Amino acid sequence: MQPGLGLRQDRYSPRIERFFVLNPDLADACLAMPYFETRARAAKYATLFRLPRLLSDPDPAVRAMAVLRLPAAQAMACRHDPDRAVRIAVAHRLPAPDLAPLCDDADPAVRAVVARRAEPGLLPLLLSDPDPEVRALVAARIGEAWLDRFVLDADPLVRRAAARRRPGPFAADPDFRVRHAVAETAGPDILRRLMGDGEDIIRETAAARLAEEESTDAG
Repeated sequence: MQPGLGLRQDRYSPRIERFFVLNPDLADACLAMPYFETRARAAKYATLFRLPRLLSDPDPAVRAMAVLRLPAAQAMACRHDPDRAVRIAVAHRLPAPDLAPLCDDADPAVRAVVARRAEPGLLPLLLSDPDPEVRALVAARIGEAWLDRFVLDADPLVRRAAARRRPGPFAADPDFRVRHAVAETAGPDILRRLMGDGEDIIRETAAARLAEEESTDAG
């Protein structure tokens, strides 16, 4: 039987994966198989010099696998691919200093990968991202000098992410989830202010943490 011929009719991905785990030397011969899943799994094990042509494969799963394995310079060529799965693969493949071109990607899932991987100096480019998940990721990693910029953010989960790192400016936030993050991370002066908060959980958290702080100081 021709190498991999049986995979043409097999639609069970783990079985295809197992085939290439056991027969990685047959991957090159399967890169032109008609079923996209077979080509994608073969690309995971094929020799690198056979992969560049897969960057124009009609299926995004195949293109994405090629992007993840090829050198970053070749992956960059796919940053405008029409499928977000391929562009997400590009965002994972590029070195952190080279992610700036993806900060303007149309898909928030791509920008979220950038927010997780980019060097902190690049993150100000995403401060005003339209997606709150991306802004929250930025707030969790950006330099502390930028955190005050999130005080007026429209999304409380973004403000909460910033409050966990720099609680002071968020102590009077209108959302109890943000103030609770402050109560979990703030120092004694702010904790004493939160003892008068209108929410029971904020007062209880502040009191518990203040007791811990005072116990530590006494010890």
